[in-house]
Amino acid sequence: MMRWSIRKCFKLSVAIIFLWFFIILEVPEEIEDIQKGQGGLLDTLASLYHASSTSEQKQLTVLVHLAESDSTWLRKTVHHIASLYSSQILTGQLLVIHAPSHTYPTVTDNQKELSQGQIYSKQNIDHAFLMSFATNLSNYFLLIEDNVFCAPNFVTHIRSKVINRIPHTWVLLEFSNMGFLGKLFHSRDLPLLAHFLLLFHKERPLEWLILHFRTLLDQQNVIFCRPFLFYHRLSHLSFENKTLTAQENGPCGPDVLPGVVFTDMRFSGVHSPQEAYTLDESFFWTYNVSTGNYVTMILNHPANLNRVQVQTGSITDGKYILEKGQVELGYQPEGIPPNCTSFTLLGRLVHGQMDQIILESSGYQVSCVKLAVNANQAGGLMIRHVYLWGENA
Repeated sequence: MMRWSIRKCFKLSVAIIFLWFFIILEVPEEIEDIQKGQGGLLDTLASLYHASSTSEQKQLTVLVHLAESDSTWLRKTVHHIASLYSSQILTGQLLVIHAPSHTYPTVTDNQKELSQGQIYSKQNIDHAFLMSFATNLSNYFLLIEDNVFCAPNFVTHIRSKVINRIPHTWVLLEFSNMGFLGKLFHSRDLPLLAHFLLLFHKERPLEWLILHFRTLLDQQNVIFCRPFLFYHRLSHLSFENKTLTAQENGPCGPDVLPGVVFTDMRFSGVHSPQEAYTLDESFFWTYNVSTGNYVTMILNHPANLNRVQVQTGSITDGKYILEKGQVELGYQPEGIPPNCTSFTLLGRLVHGQMDQIILESSGYQVSCVKLAVNANQAGGLMIRHVYLWGENA
């Protein structure tokens, strides 16, 4: 049973509507994060506006769906949004709505554990409500999450990809390969998608339902649109000297598992291997890698992992990805410095990225996470993040 706090994982829905397409985000409910500007709604909105030119901003409107029932929280949140974005509100480019509480599953504040079905239900109903509201507001609808930052001029990039797809038909274009981040729909499909989410709101998570919806509408293959334009911003989590340290962390972000990083690749002191295992925007930079090269995260204590996410390449143009690589989980470390004596394959990177759920059997007592190179690669390589979810064994 996964443990979740109601405040951390029962999230709000926020949408950004463009005159020609529509974006929806998920943002955290806790007012403390909004007040501090750490991740969440305000940082995401700031990134969306900052990444858009003046002409692009004229095409977009932001729709914020506040799904929290706490009236004090709602007043404070609306006040913060209004104080920062009054001009956008006055021009109709920022809208705030609140869903009636009876549309959501009943959950008490005393509840310590939530079933998977309850977590799915809240998130799916959030999005069904917002999709229904957005049906007649635009031609296209883009879904993203909270704590996300956007590549510069993402509006123009998406418009270009949509135009280039003409006259080919499509149901879903993907501008990220992480969960349900960066998924673009036709707005005409929103009523059917909202109904689909309501029908199966307790059965499956949102990302699974979205992909199944795509196949039901007869798009069998994934359409990735590179470069990817949206990435998780996790700098609201604490770090010290750019090395993960054991601190309290919310259940929706990667867990803070202290460890060190070793590699046999070239590197300088500016972008060292440890930069790949941080929660800020730093990265590890190397070049001319060869088959068998590796970057290995060695944990201070064995951990039971349930998810690993790897991000490589530039967020602006998609360059410098690891073209062929895989992730391995290691066990039974020996020696000084320690190195794992056995490894098992977790998965291979696709377009330089991986986001893999780990089966309980292979995720137990993991001491090493190795990113291995599977083919010679000339030129630069950027390893931005290796994120881990789990807890010390």
